Order: sequence, then structure tokens, then C-alpha cells
Amino acid sequence: MPFKRGPQISVRPRGDALTQAMTSVGMNFASSAAVDADIEATIVAAAEEGLERDDLRTLAVLTTWLEVHAEAVNADRLIKIVSTIESPRTRAFWSAFASRRRADRRFLRLKGLYTGPRLDLLTVGTDFQLRRHGEDPRFADTALRVPANVLRDRSADVLDPGRLAKTHTPYRLRLLLGPSYRADMWAALDRDPTLSAAELARQADGSFATAWQVKAHWNLLGGLKGALGSANRRPTRARTP
Repeated sequence: MPFKRGPQISVRPRGDALTQAMTSVGMNFASSAAVDADIEATIVAAAEEGLERDDLRTLAVLTTWLEVHAEAVNADRLIKIVSTIESPRTRAFWSAFASRRRADRRFLRLKGLYTGPRLDLLTVGTDFQLRRHGEDPRFADTALRVPANVLRDRSADVLDPGRLAKTHTPYRLRLLLGPSYRADMWAALDRDPTLSAAELARQADGSFATAWQVKAHWNLLGGLKGALGSANRRPTRARTP
């Protein structure tokens, strides 16, 4: 049976693991960082933490992170994961995010995952807060009503792309190759060059065909690197008796 791509929705982090994953992808929490945490699984789990458990601090940092790093998100994978979530509140958040990214058509399908009336972020007091502080411009005219004083927006809450690229290999390769399954496969091979194409496809949630091609290119470039290394070594002079 051929391998079929499917997002690893069962491994979205929770609790301390989520905090470590968020730290890994560049959100500044007082926690040790997981190694190369799954970007889409982490941001979806962070949104669920904020929307379903009223963790406004996490949601604030996530919102700032998305403003800085949205270009590095694999939109296809994000859409596949969010489409499995039944909660209208979480779907409304991602629809609102896509509405703010109108120029990035990769997220167009994400906007359509919620089509109901506008929902309030706060469980109580939204109308009062809106009259007093106005609406957060990052959510204006979207599926989610958010008062301006609720979600702080501080650049210090997230790493900038240059710093994150130094600590998160998949992110760095997405900057080089684009936010794709291919980039994540290169990162996986960087961690473990012995991965088969089938295992590579499973780990990166990509297709077997893409994994097979990436593995072939990895092997080719590895061989060239060895050949170039040999060619660049200075010849050893023979000793004269």
C-alpha cells in the first residue's frame, strides 16, 4: 500500500512539553527548549491552550510570533491540522489569522474553516472592553472580537528570524528552501542521515515521492562533498631518499 500523507495530530504537545516546544520555536518562556520542535503542531497546540483554556498570555505570545514568523509556516500542513479540530473558537482564531494575511494566498483555505458569526475572545465583558479600549487592530474585521488591551504585543516575547534560525534547524532550512515538506525532510536527514525514504516521509508528514527525491539528493550531495574534500586536499610530496 502506498504511503499516504497525514498530519501527526496525535503528537501535539501539552503541559510542560508545550512550554518547551514553544520555547524551541522562538517564544520566550522561562523553560528549557525542546530540540527542533514541530512548528505547526506547536502553534496549533498553543492556540488551543489560549482559546480553550483561556491562557491569554500564551495566546498573546503566539499572536506576536505569527506576526514575525508567518512566512516560515507550512500553510498546507497547518490547514490539515486545523481542519481536524472541532472547536469553533480555535477555528475562528485561525480564520482571523488568515484574514490578516490576505496577501499570502497560501492561507486562503484556512480562512474558510470558520464561517459562523464573530466570536468573542473573552467569555465576559467584551462589549465593555471594546467601548473603553477599542478593538485590537490585528483582529479587526475578522472572525474574532478582541479588545485592544487584552493581548499584549511585545517584540521581546519572540526571537527574531536570525536568532531562531541559529537554534532551530527546520526553521533555518525553511528560510533557505521555503516552508515546505522538503525543508523538513532535509532537517530530519541532518539529524539522522540513515533514515529511509519511507521513514523520512512519515517523520515529515510528506509524500513518499518527495522523500525519495530528497533522500537521493542528500546522498548525491554527500558524495560530492566527499569528492570535493579529497580534491581540495594538498598532494603529499614524496620523500627523497
